[in-house]
Parts: sequence; C-alpha cells; structure tokens
Amino acid sequence: MRSRPVAVLLAALIGLLAGATLAADPVEEFLRRHWRRPLAPQGAPPARFTALEGSLATEACGTCHPAQLAEWRTSLHAQTMGPGVAGQLVEMLRSDAESALACLTCHAPLAEQAPLVAAGAATRPNPAYDAALGARGLACAACHVRGHARFGPPRRDGSLESAAPRATLPHEGATRTPAFLRSEFCQSCHQFAPDGFALNGKLLENTYNEWRASRFAREGTQCQDCHMPDRHHLWRGIHDPETVRSGLEIRATTGAPRYGVGETATATLRVTSTRVGHAFPTYVTARVILRAELVDAAGRVVAGSRRERVIAREIALDLSREIFDTRLLPGRSTALEYRVRVPAAGARVRLAVVVEPKAFYTKFFEALLAEGAGRGEAQIRQALEAARKSPFTVFLQELPLT
Repeated sequence: MRSRPVAVLLAALIGLLAGATLAADPVEEFLRRHWRRPLAPQGAPPARFTALEGSLATEACGTCHPAQLAEWRTSLHAQTMGPGVAGQLVEMLRSDAESALACLTCHAPLAEQAPLVAAGAATRPNPAYDAALGARGLACAACHVRGHARFGPPRRDGSLESAAPRATLPHEGATRTPAFLRSEFCQSCHQFAPDGFALNGKLLENTYNEWRASRFAREGTQCQDCHMPDRHHLWRGIHDPETVRSGLEIRATTGAPRYGVGETATATLRVTSTRVGHAFPTYVTARVILRAELVDAAGRVVAGSRRERVIAREIALDLSREIFDTRLLPGRSTALEYRVRVPAAGARVRLAVVVEPKAFYTKFFEALLAEGAGRGEAQIRQALEAARKSPFTVFLQELPLT
C-alpha cells in the first residue's frame, strides 16, 4: 500500500518537476533558476550578517514580518510536514530514501530540511540538516531565500529598487521580481511535467495546466489573486469553507411549489463552478458530495431516502487506475436530480453540499495502518484522526413539499 503511492509517485517528482521547461523571458528565466531541483544549500551567510539575518528559521523572518508569519502558521504550507507525511517518512528514509527525498522537494524543499543527501546511487547524512527547520514544511525561506539572498515581489507601487543602498538594509535588502505574482511561481509544486505520472491519460497533478486552459488565465487572473489576496500568506483552498463558497454558485429548487401526500416530488441541487480557476476539486485528494434526503414533520430523516452525487477524481489507493472523474472544469455545472414519494404532510427535502477535503487520505491512512505503519504509526493515527474530522458543509437548505 505504501510502496506504490510513494515510490511510484514521489520518487519521480524530482525528475518530473525539474523537467518542466520555461521560455527564456526574464521572469521565466528567474523561475527556472529559482526552482532548480534539488535546491542548493544556502552555505555560510555573509560575514556582516547578524545571527538573525543569517537564520533560515520562520521565527527569524517573523521578527520583521510578524503578519506574514502569523498567517503562514494558519496555512497548509505550514503543515506540509504534518503527521501524515512525517509518519510515512519515518520508514521511507530507511527503506526507500530516494522516494523520501523526492517527497521533500515540495513538502520541505530547502536543502537544510533533508536529513539525507544523494551520494551517487546511495545516500548519506546531510551535514547541513536542521531538524527544527525540517519540521516547518514549506518555510518562508523556501520561496524567499537562495544563497542567503532574499527575493520577493515588487512593492505595491510596482517598483523594484530600494531608495537606500542595499548594504544599509537588513540582510542587504531583497531582489524584487514580478515572478512572485505569476501562476508560474506555483507551477513547480502544483504541476507535473508532460511526461509525468498519469492515469487514464491525465496527469495526476495538473493544476497549473487546468488554470492555463481556463478563462482566468486569458483574463490575467493568477493563482495568487485567489489564494493570496492582497498578498496575504494564507493559501486558502478546498479546506476552507468560505473559499469554497466563494468559488461556487449553488441553487436548490423543487419542481413544483407544493405536492400532495402520495405524489412524486422532484428537487434539484445544482452546483456551478463560477470562480474556481482550475478543476473543482483539483488533484485527487478531495471529494464534494451533493446530498438529498427526505425529512418528516418532526425533523427526522426518512430511512432509505438519501441520494448522493459525488464530484471528485477517484483513484485506487495504490495509484493503479482511475475509478471515475466527475470534477467540474471552470464554468461547468452538475446537478443532483431527486425524486421521492411524499409520505405525509409536513415532509421536506433537505439538500446539502458536503466537502471532504481529505477523502483519499482518510482511506489511505486506514489502509496503511491495517497493513502496518511501522515506527510512524502514532503519527499516521494522528493524521487519520484529523482527516476524519475535516469534512464540512458549505450549503444546507430544506424545502417544503406539502
């Protein structure tokens, strides 16, 4: 169970992501250098740097950027080395180090976050390894620091240069580039290369290409516009109810204003992807359930009345095949058409849209524990508990039938 999803998928990540090619305009050339995998070690900081300036710790960055640190701490980027990943890596670093290192290229990409480094066909301990930094996941420095030089977006007025000499600025200032405001910046971890791992002819990770084919790319709406509005370091997505609601139009209707007892009533629950710039949901981890059920006059659900329609890309746990793909591309709709005999006066139809952001992981962690998670078992159990608690309802409405 563990070997195929990790060894087949993650061991290929370095090659897949490094294989993504970019054209040679200045921004794309910067991105090609900035995300060359694996990232090079930072090396020794400049002699004039204070200990704070030379630190890669997120807390060090937060000394001068407290708002960004506070937001990052609430984000999924801060959890990319959470118990689900860390629990798997406990055994992988011994049994399949190549796959483990491939996993880290996105989950903890700094050279200083990897406990091992490649040494030909083998691995050896990483002398630059910082265990505390490794636990931080996608830390500030992963995007903003290379060779102890700082990089970031243009100022809000669009300017790139500082009025003060760089030598007088903390950590010698920052190199500013529009690359940080473009979707291509996110591509490195959110898009497999054209020859990457695919099922049913579709890349497993295809978010950037989904966006590029959408009207949002044509209109100039970037990933950052939705996931980092006003430059907030939040990266809200399928795990956040308000973000999901903002991307959808959900309508619930009945076929007639009222029905008589014994008549067949109809109701429709329609979901349209209006402001999601890629497939909804993207990737294979989440699923969204359209649900309808009959409720009696006392508010009790009538047994056997529930019907559901699933929006997801469902794959086998061993990544061997795609089971179905009912996801919504931008602008597309799906509907659950519900028919039910009205049993008594006061009956209502309850319509809901439920999001399960960690549906795949819930099943995967259950299977992994049944198989044997080894020394990572406690962390996998913790991850499973969190996955089971992750579903939420983004829409709930009851419509009277009689």
